[in-house]
Amino acid sequence: MEGSDSTSSQSPSPSVVMSPCAACKILRRRCIEKCVLAPYFPPHDPLKFTTAHRVFGASNIIKFLQEVPEAQREDAVSSMVYEANARLRDPVYGCAGAICHLQKQVADLQEQLAKAQAQIVNMQCHHSNLMALICMDMDMDDFSCSPHTDTNNLLDPLWII
Repeated sequence: MEGSDSTSSQSPSPSVVMSPCAACKILRRRCIEKCVLAPYFPPHDPLKFTTAHRVFGASNIIKFLQEVPEAQREDAVSSMVYEANARLRDPVYGCAGAICHLQKQVADLQEQLAKAQAQIVNMQCHHSNLMALICMDMDMDDFSCSPHTDTNNLLDPLWII
């Protein structure tokens, strides 16, 4: 009974079981309270750390984060993960390859847009010419009351060109 009195007088401190961050879990190490990786690699997203670790290595990630001001670390981690994903897809060019591909797409789309705009202008000119010819023919019909005037030729596509 003596032992139970001493243990019952001491209240056990509530222990909060915190899950280690994804980085510490993958590296199989104890996640300390001030783990530099914990805020950026949460336990529910291990793929994020795995991707960055595969390309950059854990020690390089830690060194890099320690050198970057705390306010910029979230962006730095996002950039690292993005670059790591790009490197896994394209080991030679990484992000630069993706940027070149996107720039080529933009140039191709700009070329298509220019062609479409030129076609629109061309169609507008044809439409204006056709309207002018119709108006001219109507004016000629007003002056000459000839029953032999053939207005069907105005709509002939070969005549317009």
